[in-house]
Amino acid sequence: MNKDEPTASTQTLKPGALSGPHFEVLLSSNEGPARLGRIRTQHGNIDTPAFMPVGTAGSVKGMSPEDLQGLGAAMILCNAYHLYLRPGHEMVARRGGLHGFMGWTGPILTDSGGYQVFSLNGLTKINEEGVRFQSHIDGSRHMISPERSIEIQSALGADIIMAFDECLPYPSDYQTTDTSLDLTLRWAARSKRAHHREGQFLYGIIQGGFFEDLRQKGVEGLLDLGFDGLALGGLSVGEPQEEMLKVLEGAVPLIPEEKPRYLMGVGKPEDLVEAVCRGIDLFDCVLPTRHARTGSLFTAHGEINIKNARYTEEDAPLDSTCGCYTCRHFSRAYLRHLFMAKELLAIRLNTLHNLYYYLTLMSNLRQAITQGALNRFRKSFYQQRTLVA
Repeated sequence: MNKDEPTASTQTLKPGALSGPHFEVLLSSNEGPARLGRIRTQHGNIDTPAFMPVGTAGSVKGMSPEDLQGLGAAMILCNAYHLYLRPGHEMVARRGGLHGFMGWTGPILTDSGGYQVFSLNGLTKINEEGVRFQSHIDGSRHMISPERSIEIQSALGADIIMAFDECLPYPSDYQTTDTSLDLTLRWAARSKRAHHREGQFLYGIIQGGFFEDLRQKGVEGLLDLGFDGLALGGLSVGEPQEEMLKVLEGAVPLIPEEKPRYLMGVGKPEDLVEAVCRGIDLFDCVLPTRHARTGSLFTAHGEINIKNARYTEEDAPLDSTCGCYTCRHFSRAYLRHLFMAKELLAIRLNTLHNLYYYLTLMSNLRQAITQGALNRFRKSFYQQRTLVA
C-alpha cells in the first residue's frame, strides 16, 4: 500500500460535518473509463476505486475495527437481512446504530437484504408487496417489503443504504428477467419514497440480467427516480467473467459521470482489475475473508492453498512482495501448521493477509490511474500471475 495515501483514520470526519458533493470525480484516466473519485459521508471519505470488507453480522470475521483501520479499509459493508434476524435492527438502533454498536467510526454501507432472502431461503414467496420467507436460523416466518428494508437500514444507521430489489439466478430467460426488472423498478420507487433519514445516501440497483436492452431499461428507470448512486446487481451469480464484463461495458457508459458506480458482490482479484478498467468505483465481496477461513490465500502470483503438504517445511513467507503483518512475521510452514491444527490464530493471520492483499491491490490501482499507467499495471498484474507462487 502506498504509505503516503491517507487511511480511514486520517479521513474520518466528525458525524454531521459533511461538506461538498456526495461524490466527485477527481481524475479521469487517459487510458479508458477508469477514474479516481471521492465519496463523502458523515463518517468519512472514501477514495475510489475502493473495496469494502464484508462484515455480514456487524463484524468482519476475525478482525477488530482497529485491525481494519490499520489495513487501510475506509468503509465496510454490513448485511441488513442478517442484522434484522439477529440481534434485530431496533436493538441496534437503541445502541447508537451500527457505528456505536460495533465500534467502527468509519463509513458503513448496508445492503437491502434482497440477495440474502433469495439465496439463503428455499421457501420464499415473492409478490408485489415484497418477499415472505422463513429464517435460515430458526425457521420463523418474516416479510420484507421495500418499505421494511428501508426501515431496517435506516435504523441501523448506515451512511449508504440500498434499494430493495430482486436478484435472479443465472441463467434466466428474457421474459423472466424483464418481469423481474419491472418489479425491481417498482420496488425502487417505493424504496425512494420510504427513505427520509437525513445524511444517509440511497443507491438504486440496476438489474436486467445479461440482456443489454434490459440493463439500459434498468439504468433509465433508476435515473428517473433520482438515486444518490447506482449499483450493478445480479452479477457474480455463476456467470463466466466475459458475461459480467459485457454487462459492464454496456451499462457503465449509461451512468452519469457524477454518480458513483458500485459493482455488488464482486469478486476475484482479476475481476476487480478488469472492472476498474471499465469505470467501476466501489466493490464488496466475501471472497478474501471466506477464502482465509478455508486456507486459500492470495499472492501476487495467484492463490496458495496452505493445506498443501508442499508447504510443510517451507520457511518462506506467503508472498515475498507483501508487507502485511502475516508475511513479515511468519512462514508458510507455520501457517500450514496453524491451519491443520485448527488454531484460531490461523484464521486471523490468513484474514489479515487476504484483506491486505485486496486493499493494497485497490491502492495500487488508484496509484496507476494517478500516474497514467493503468494499462502497464494491468499487464504486470497478469504477468506476475504466470509465475510460480
